[in-house]
Amino acid sequence: MNDVKTVSELSKAYSDIRAEIAKVIVGQDRVIEHLLIALLSRGHCLLIGVPGLAKTLLIKTLAEALDLKFSRIQFTPDLMPSDITGTEIIEENVGTGQKAFKFVRGPVFANIVLADEINRTPPKTQAALLESMQEHHVTAAGQTYTLQEPFFVLATQNPIEQEGTYPLPEAQLDRFMFNLWLDYPSFSEEVAIVKSTTSPYKADLKRILSANEINAFQDLVRRVPVADNVIEYAVTLVDRTRPTVQTAPAFIKSWIRWGAGPRASQYLILGAKTRAILSGRHTPDIDDVKALAPPVLRHRIVTSFNAEAEGVSAIQIIERLVSESRS
Repeated sequence: MNDVKTVSELSKAYSDIRAEIAKVIVGQDRVIEHLLIALLSRGHCLLIGVPGLAKTLLIKTLAEALDLKFSRIQFTPDLMPSDITGTEIIEENVGTGQKAFKFVRGPVFANIVLADEINRTPPKTQAALLESMQEHHVTAAGQTYTLQEPFFVLATQNPIEQEGTYPLPEAQLDRFMFNLWLDYPSFSEEVAIVKSTTSPYKADLKRILSANEINAFQDLVRRVPVADNVIEYAVTLVDRTRPTVQTAPAFIKSWIRWGAGPRASQYLILGAKTRAILSGRHTPDIDDVKALAPPVLRHRIVTSFNAEAEGVSAIQIIERLVSESRS
């Protein structure tokens, strides 16, 4: 009975969060929904969009509305792993004159971490962040330091400039729950953006949820029941992305080199659970899985030369697969 009440509380809080973010951010409704789904599912997001689409502002606003500690790391070619995780320094005790090592925590010790242009830094530094995402702790000089929960990483990439970048390998991409693409605003949205950003207006944001409340809602997501047919639909959908599987459609065998792994099935179900309770429902259905298939699968399938030659994108393949899949 308590869980039923908590679902209703979360649904109300979700509406309030959306209203607060709307004071600063115009549009981007689907992206905001997916960010909150990932946060409550204990996942991480990769945001791809051209410069000037307010990616940083969106994440900062979300952190403010949620009363969470926010940290931004600007990824550059000379960034070292210790610049992210922290470093040890020698500290002298003024009273005794003794010297000792002290660990100074890096910017990864925050609730929401924005990794700006993650593909601009070498793989060694990328790996330091990605390890923290997976393990939720940092190891330095043999000591383990646990990261504060909730811990949510949002990495951004610019799709235009690829020169001098270090693309994330498939195994690292798989650690992100969603791959979200930010589109240009519509004409009316851009008019509203220009009006609000060129005036003295400054939004006064209310803090809707605390870190402890978010942790409790994350636990709630795990307790949401899911019907077997919904799980089977998600697993079947992911299975059909694999060209080596006998039941894969002909277009998958032609257009895909590598399909999605089991983590895609897990994230489809976790995301479907969260999407259901955010809208006040107590269990997800197949439509929730279908709605989340594009951001979950987009970065988990590797298209073939045939797809590139025919101008077929990963998202078009996913949409066709979903439309042809039986519920």
